[in-house]
Amino acid sequence: MANNKKNTANFDASDTDLTVLRYLENKQTISQRELSQDLGISLGKINFILKALIQKGVVKAKNFRNNKNKTVYAYYLTPDGFNEKAKLTINFFKRKNMEYNELKKELQLLKNEITLLEQKKLDKKSLKKDEG
Repeated sequence: MANNKKNTANFDASDTDLTVLRYLENKQTISQRELSQDLGISLGKINFILKALIQKGVVKAKNFRNNKNKTVYAYYLTPDGFNEKAKLTINFFKRKNMEYNELKKELQLLKNEITLLEQKKLDKKSLKKDEG
């Protein structure tokens, strides 16, 4: 699973919370270790995030009584959890959309710069032909 790790270095806390909430919405029964491996987030950080989400009332955790592996819990998003996920998703989208628009502007500037450089190169070649 180490090969499937996502780069979370550029995530802020809300991005990491959103990542965990999105995952738990689709797969509730999981160990923290498995969650850590699947998301590429350290086990300690997963534990910290889950405790915080549970404390905020965003996630509920239930251990299976008959489960031989007592480290597996069912994590459920509460109604507040769905609201929090929606809020985080909207904020994430707005931020990424702004980043995208800034990147588009930067790419256009680079494209213009490359066009100018190529034109200067052609102009120099043309001058050398005329001189030669």
